[in-house]
Amino acid sequence: MASDIHSVLVVTKDIKTSTLISAMLVPPMFDVILAEDFNEARRLCTERVFNIVIVDFADGEGTDFAVDISSCTSTILLLAPTQFFDQLSYRVEPYGILTITSPFDQFYFYNMIKIAIAVQYKVQVLSSQTIKLKEKMEEIRIVNRAKMLLMQNKEMSEQEAHRFLEKQAMDRSMKRIAVADEIIKTYS
Repeated sequence: MASDIHSVLVVTKDIKTSTLISAMLVPPMFDVILAEDFNEARRLCTERVFNIVIVDFADGEGTDFAVDISSCTSTILLLAPTQFFDQLSYRVEPYGILTITSPFDQFYFYNMIKIAIAVQYKVQVLSSQTIKLKEKMEEIRIVNRAKMLLMQNKEMSEQEAHRFLEKQAMDRSMKRIAVADEIIKTYS
């Protein structure tokens, strides 16, 4: 995973901030895209998944944008002015948004990027597990529906319907869900 390229969206109107971040997050480890306004950033977020999104406060507009996109799988870093740091941190933490004081020192920023990368790896693992669980739940739902149809139409018990599905899958070298789909099509 250490050789992965991390896609980063930086949303700021401040040239100094975007230049500094671009100078620190260099290829080949980082693929940095700059957006100067929030409408462009919203469009980019719908077109592509970013590992990390760095958002400038921008008189509060950045905070609203960060909260708006917080349901995506990106790790979001909000650059908060020092005087608003605590207030903004408390507001955005429930959305899983990390805050960094702005202006920031390079060592502090680098460490926050390392944290964001670690969080991103964890999010990817959890997302993968969630997808597998959803697929398994869908398979169970379909198999249960097929068993119900067998019980209604073939007057089988739940155990007999289960055994029938398992045996059909084994005898025909098919997955249980494929056999269940056939049964559903036959009796629906």
